[in-house]
Amino acid sequence: MSASLACTVVAPTALEYQTTVARVPGLALQESLVVTLDGAPLPIREIVGPHGSRIHRVEAGPGRVLLEYHAQVAGFALPEPVDEYLRSLYLRPSRYCEVDRFFGFAAKQFAGVTGDAERALAVREFVAGRLDYLPVSRPVDGASDTLLASAGVCRDYAHLTIALLRALRLPARMSAVFAPGCVPMDLHAVAEVMVDGRWWVLDATGLAPRAAMVRIATGRDAADIAFLDNHGGSIWFERLTVTADSVAPLPADDPYALIPIA
Repeated sequence: MSASLACTVVAPTALEYQTTVARVPGLALQESLVVTLDGAPLPIREIVGPHGSRIHRVEAGPGRVLLEYHAQVAGFALPEPVDEYLRSLYLRPSRYCEVDRFFGFAAKQFAGVTGDAERALAVREFVAGRLDYLPVSRPVDGASDTLLASAGVCRDYAHLTIALLRALRLPARMSAVFAPGCVPMDLHAVAEVMVDGRWWVLDATGLAPRAAMVRIATGRDAADIAFLDNHGGSIWFERLTVTADSVAPLPADDPYALIPIA
């Protein structure tokens, strides 16, 4: 796994990155992370959040800032213990998942579907059929905008999936992942749903096998898992380059199976 991110800082600022593999029990991780300003290394502060997510913060003056991350991952993540506070949190509306706008729609659309697993998979099927994968969305668009536009990219698919799941009283959250096999290759966004006390990944885009995905960051929606945040001066974003490879053959992905993030 690797990520390379470049930007130009116009005025002094604090940059926060979420581009590294989450530290979770069960995964063996070898990694390197370097952030430079015009070629000189910057001190990095690591901030650890829920689900093993890590924010890496640097203070940067004017110049070109380059992040280079490389990781090798082995093993499988252990099931995450159920946290009742977070379970409640992931039922609530959030910035991009306006659950309160979806209660009536979800109740009618999925009337007659019983069982948590069945409802979760029905939501995944609905979103896959409703949306076309097209880069038409704006950074401010939420799930309701995506439903009306009937198109979007991975974050939009995840937001609509999450909003519908929460409207059906199923806790749901969003994760950024490295996704071997994803075309086009990029940091990928997926939804996760809690069924029978465990988190399972749903990806209505079908762009990559879920069993090969590796968690980066997890939160309520895209606002919590942004790969770059700027706090202070202005910046010009230049590029993000991502690789995600697997030494083993990629598994087939059954879209109607419940699968956890590795």
